[in-house]
Amino acid sequence: MSETSPSDTPETADSPDFDAMARDIAEVPAVEVIVTVAVNLMSAAAVKLGLTEEGDAHKDLDEARKLVHALAGLLDASTTEISSFHAAPLRDGLKSLQLAFREASLVKDEPGQGPGEKYTGAIYG
Repeated sequence: MSETSPSDTPETADSPDFDAMARDIAEVPAVEVIVTVAVNLMSAAAVKLGLTEEGDAHKDLDEARKLVHALAGLLDASTTEISSFHAAPLRDGLKSLQLAFREASLVKDEPGQGPGEKYTGAIYG
């Protein structure tokens, strides 16, 4: 059994420097973290809606519903934290994804029951 603690082991290519990663994260403003997460959710939802070049290859409406709902919740929760400069394009993207979901669904949700509509209000399209 080894007497060295994990902090005593030298840094290798296989083990990341978590202290450096934490310092890097600490330097990023919260609004940038929120926007980055929102963009990642939007991108993942677009893929799951089949809106990429591969089209239906990765289409999964159940997964898309979850991602769009999470995006709407994030944007709703962060409304007062991010400026309209950041929020407006994210809200536009969310609405586009909600409309795309409505169009892709074989069984239509009632207005106000689609993904994220509990946060955004009913989407008609």
